[in-house]
Amino acid sequence: MSNEKDLIQYDEDDAVKYIQNYLPQDVKGKYSNDEINYIIDIVYEFYEEKGFMDDDSEGEVLVDIDEDEIVSYVLNNTKKDKINNFSAEDISFIIQGELAYCESIGIFE
Repeated sequence: MSNEKDLIQYDEDDAVKYIQNYLPQDVKGKYSNDEINYIIDIVYEFYEEKGFMDDDSEGEVLVDIDEDEIVSYVLNNTKKDKINNFSAEDISFIIQGELAYCESIGIFE
């Protein structure tokens, strides 16, 4: 039941705005909203591949997220898609911003 509530609260446009504001000053404005959305989409593909998005789990499940693994996954996908304008550090900031957005709306509670 909690997952349905979480999906209703998550707003893609709000998430991108939040991330844009979260980014360090030297990264703000470097990427368009579409580019940030693209990275978020890849991150969620990673979560799905790892089974982090499964609704079948019973009770609370502690998920250990390896940020380096996610960044590597995102970089591999951007290279595969021939979009190479993202640095590992910037991707890390985008991921941190997305996680902070999720925390701010109570998804992890």
